[in-house]
Amino acid sequence: MAANYYDVLGVDRTASEKEIRQAYRRLARLHHPDVNPGDKDSEQRFKQINEAYGVLSNAESRRKYDEFGDNWRHAEQMRQAGRGGAETFVWDFGGGRPHDFGPSIFDDLLGGRGFGRAATASRRRTRIEQPVSVSLEEAYRGTTRVVRLPAGAGGDERRLEVTIPPGADNGSRIRLRPAELGGDEVNLVVSVAPHPRFERRGADLHARVDVPLLDAVLGGEVKAPTMTEPVILTIPPETQNGRSFRLAGKGMPRLGSPNSFGNLYATVQVIVPVGLSARERDLFQQLRDAQSRGE
Repeated sequence: MAANYYDVLGVDRTASEKEIRQAYRRLARLHHPDVNPGDKDSEQRFKQINEAYGVLSNAESRRKYDEFGDNWRHAEQMRQAGRGGAETFVWDFGGGRPHDFGPSIFDDLLGGRGFGRAATASRRRTRIEQPVSVSLEEAYRGTTRVVRLPAGAGGDERRLEVTIPPGADNGSRIRLRPAELGGDEVNLVVSVAPHPRFERRGADLHARVDVPLLDAVLGGEVKAPTMTEPVILTIPPETQNGRSFRLAGKGMPRLGSPNSFGNLYATVQVIVPVGLSARERDLFQQLRDAQSRGE
């Protein structure tokens, strides 16, 4: 039996959307592969957290999960089964009650075409919602997923490989109508895992950049992270802590326009030196004395 999604996130079944989101962000950061490189247990835990959040963060899939548990993906089929399945129509020859002759007479005469019985109504199309969780890196470059679909007539669960396009964001919906589903529609609802370094806001990214105190005071160069490779960021003299620098085109691709990118905002975090030598302390003291004298 699959792990209970509420237990995976450590929340009650009555948890609010905010509580679910907070639990997810805390656990995802703790078990993110970038924080635990090579740790297979954390990697598996990270996948469970994303799967649980993908279901519980969507109101419709959460309702289905609360009602059907592990079988929530087959909710529509189970509801239809509870209503007795597809309707059966019969012929009315007039003046009396309708008759259902079944297949035994007319099917035999007409080679199994079922003239005497309009066997079933046209098949109702089903809309299947499938949560899909991806990392920020996968959302940046695009990726593929194999999703599980409800069982077909043969009773076997079906799998479908789908493409998640670059720029997908939390709540992005990808609609598919694969031929093997006979017209049914699959809605992929995307959730993007929190990243230990970047915060995403639409197509823009925000990141903190450590700047040594002397570089902040005198100016210098530091490396700023991006989704591809670090870039050199020039720090002007007397840069204040918390100042942001815009790196144009270094954000996320825009969904539907993979060649158009948002910006990356690098926010300075000044690092105060520790473990100063006596000489260094003396120099800082001289600086303080000079400032106090107005020199």
